[in-house]
Parts: sequence; C-alpha cells; structure tokens
Amino acid sequence: MKKLPYGISNYEELIEDNYYYVDKTPYIEKLENLAEKRIMFLRPRKFGKTLFTSTIENYYDIQKEDKFEELYKDTYIGKHPTKLKNRYHILRFNFSGIDTENVETTMRGFKEKVSISIDGFAKRYHIDFYTNPELTPEGLLRSLIEAFKMQKANEKIYVIIDEYDHFANELLGFSPNKFRELVSKNGRVRKWYEVLKEGTETVIDRIFITGVAPITLDSLTSGFNIGSDITMDEKFNEMLGFTEAELKTLMENQMISKEKQAEILPIMKENYDGYKFSLYAQEKIYNSNMCLYFLKDYVRLGRIPERLVDMNIASDYSKIGKMLDLCKGENRQEIIEKTVSGEGILVEIVEKFNPAMEFGETELVSMLYYLGYLTISEEKLGKAELIIPNKVMREIYSEYFMNILNKATDMEIENREYNEILQETALEGRIDKIVEVLQKYLKNLSNRDYQRFDEKYVKLIFYCIAMNLKIYTVKSELEVEREYPDIVLIPRDKSKGYQAIMVEFKYLKKSEENKVEEKQKEAKEQIERYLSTEEMRDIEKMNAYTVVAVNDNIKVEKIK
Repeated sequence: MKKLPYGISNYEELIEDNYYYVDKTPYIEKLENLAEKRIMFLRPRKFGKTLFTSTIENYYDIQKEDKFEELYKDTYIGKHPTKLKNRYHILRFNFSGIDTENVETTMRGFKEKVSISIDGFAKRYHIDFYTNPELTPEGLLRSLIEAFKMQKANEKIYVIIDEYDHFANELLGFSPNKFRELVSKNGRVRKWYEVLKEGTETVIDRIFITGVAPITLDSLTSGFNIGSDITMDEKFNEMLGFTEAELKTLMENQMISKEKQAEILPIMKENYDGYKFSLYAQEKIYNSNMCLYFLKDYVRLGRIPERLVDMNIASDYSKIGKMLDLCKGENRQEIIEKTVSGEGILVEIVEKFNPAMEFGETELVSMLYYLGYLTISEEKLGKAELIIPNKVMREIYSEYFMNILNKATDMEIENREYNEILQETALEGRIDKIVEVLQKYLKNLSNRDYQRFDEKYVKLIFYCIAMNLKIYTVKSELEVEREYPDIVLIPRDKSKGYQAIMVEFKYLKKSEENKVEEKQKEAKEQIERYLSTEEMRDIEKMNAYTVVAVNDNIKVEKIK
C-alpha cells in the first residue's frame, strides 16, 4: 500500500517517497506524436496540471537520464520510451501566486517569476549568464536565448508554462481594465510571448502551456503561433483528473474492500464526478484533488469524512461571484436560475477570449465551463449543452444565489432558523419552518415589485435553502421511471433514521387564486405517481407535500 499523494505536485518526490501515482504517462507519447510542437491544454483548478507538467519535465530533462529507470520503471512510458526522452533542457515557468493588487505589483510579480525561472535554468545547466535586474521580463528571456545559442550549440529547450493565465484571471475578476492593460496589443505580457515566439525559430523546440481559461490566449496567439489547443480534443479528455477505473484501482491499493468501495463510490460520484471536456468524449472525469482529499481522511479515520470538500478547494471555487459579476443584469440572473434548477444551457463554447470584448451570456457561460463551474452534458446541433457537474459545484451556485437573494430582500437566514428547519425536517418530517422562511423571501421580493415569480423561481429558493441542510442530498427533477419530482430530500446517512421529504410545486398569479384546489389536486396526483415507483418505495420515512404559491402566499398540503 502506497501513500496517498494529496497535495504532492512534484513527480520526482512522489515516486521517490513511495506515493501512489495514477499513470498518465501514455499521454506523453500521445503529445509527442502530435504534429504540432507547441501545445496548449486547459483544465479547471485542482485537476493535477502541475503534477502532469512535473511528469513531463522529469521525462524530458537531459539531466535526469540516469534516473529514468528509477522514476518511470512502473509506468507506461517507462516500458514504451519515446525517441525524445531526456533530450531537452527544461525551462519551466509557473505564474501562480502573483500579487494582482494593481498593474505595478502584477508586473513586478511577473518579472520575479521570470527571473527566478531563468536564473535557476542557467545554474542547473551551467550556462554563463547574468540575470540582470535592470532588464524587463522580455529582455531577460531574449538574453537567455542568446546565451544558450552561443554556449549550447545544437541543443534544444523545452519550455513548460504552468498556470499561464492565473494572474490574468485574478485581474479579470477584480479589475477588468487593469487586465486589458496587461494583455492588450502593447501590454508587457504580450511582448514577453513575442520573444518566446522568436525563440522557437532557433533553440526552443517544444512548448507545453497549461492554465484554466483562454482568457489571454487571443493576445498571446496574436504574437505567438501556438500549434494546437487540445483542451477540447476527445483523445485528451482523460489526461487529467481520474476516470472511475483509475479511482477504483487507487482504492484497491489503499486496501479498501469491494463492499466499502460500493458504499463510498456513490458519494464520491455525486460530489466529485461529472466533468466532460469534449463534445464527443465518452467518459466523465472525477476531480482528482477532491477524491484524494476524501480518501486521505477516509483511510485515516476509517469512516466517511464529515466535511466532503477541502476548504482550500472550496475557497478556490467560491470565486464564482467575481466571474458572474462580469455579466450584468438579467443574463446573469437567468444563468443562475437555469443552472441551479437543473436546466442545461446550449452554447457554442468560446475558444479564445479577446481582452477588448464585453462579457455577454455566451462569453460568461464559456468561462464558467473553463473554470469547472459548468461542464459538457451532451452535444446538440453541434453545440455544447452545459450543466453543473456535481453536488459540490451546485452548493457553490446555491450559496451565491442565496447571497443575491439576501441582498435583494435585506434578510438572511440565521443559524437558529437553520437549526429549527433541520429539527423539523430530519426528526419530524415537516416543512413548516422552511416554508415560513420561503414565504418571507417571497413577500420581501414582492414588496420591491419583483417580477420574476413563477413556479421555477419559487422552487429554486426552496432548493437553495434545502442545500444548506448538510445532512441531506437534495435532488431537483430526479428522474424516477420517466417521472420528475420537483424536489426530493434524501438523508445522506441512512443509519440515523432521518426523515425524507418530497415536494411538488405549483404557482398561480394573484388573479388565478380560485384555481388553488385544482392545482393542489394536480400536484397530489403527481406525488402519488412518484410514490408508487419502486425507487421511491425503497426510501424509508418518506414524507410528501404539495406547495402551491399564489403570488407571495403559500398553501401547503401533506400527502403522506
């Protein structure tokens, strides 16, 4: 049994210290076999990009040839080495962690990152080179290329750039104008990439660039011809993250029995799976960091962790508001409503973002895909239908929606109220308190002449309140024998005897108040059909309700 590599992003350390490695080295061969030598590959944060770039770095590093057997003997590439193994001088840049308070601090951080990488490269490969602090980032890179040409005749450089867009994404979320200043036609970042392009004509043979989104790609490629962006190529869909087969093999290595795997895999699937990065990919991918976090605690504690998401990962993804705020008005609201309520959004994903553009719905939805807040469900008419990939992402959306709602209504659910809701639902199977809170929101919105009321919106508020009841798995439009109950709350821990809840919603305008009984009857008939299905019969302690909202007043009827 090997150690779990949670938080380990250095391949050499991982192998030498006996950590488990999910073998992604077949993709080294696939990348090398591409006709293009300059590759861009994007994935959301916490998907293993840095470890993969480290794997490439150690494989191609000319100074690691004597360690090849030790590092790769148990991998695919160790048994099928390519002709270019250990052939390059590796020049690696990582642009994460730059202070983006303003343009000056950003450029200072960018220059420091460039200087550190260049200085380390020169020392490692014994190049006589002075890292002149007076030079600009592009000046430093140009000087290094010239020194390498003179001192390393007939030898080549492999450039690896990790998190190429990290500081740009941060700036875009906080200060779009400063972002444009850096990556526009005369921006300093663009000039640096122009020098990188010049280097490909002489000593730079290959480039591999990773990041999250093509947010600077338009500017970058205006000055630098990348051979191929393989982000949405189905052949590379599984290059990062874990497939289910890889996850099962990892659990076997951790001595987790088949019976225990059957218990925890559905939890991991619901929370961490669901990612698909190509229209035509056949398999969905698990977020690898989230899986490792879960398994680390599961192996250590011998039980399912109370907290299913690492706070570090959650804080990374909680920045959704910064991106959604780029899109103003109704578009943003509609996107939130559609996605949280389970609807897909049909879009032609933007593959390059122009810094001068305005963020409309298409650009925003595309950005949410790159950041991992949405993922491809299926292909329709040549476009991608995007949905929320899993429960973790759905909770983040729900939290953001509730923040918007709280601002709109000048109210907030207190911990005391959540405790009362939990007490009623879990122990008594009642929804009185949650309906009381729902009605407060509706009345406050109504007082502000809010015009968005409909069944979907009422259900959305109820759903987001329920998502904060952490003991439940909240299902919206759960498919049950071709029927779709509006909301079902299923206790996560069946052993504690908590009550399950099913709710069917209807909505009427004030002028239609005379139709309440008709709508209640319609909802009751639907509930009875749902309850008669085998899947619903198997859920113990199921309570069922109809909820009919008449403008901002709510009528509740208990069916079971």
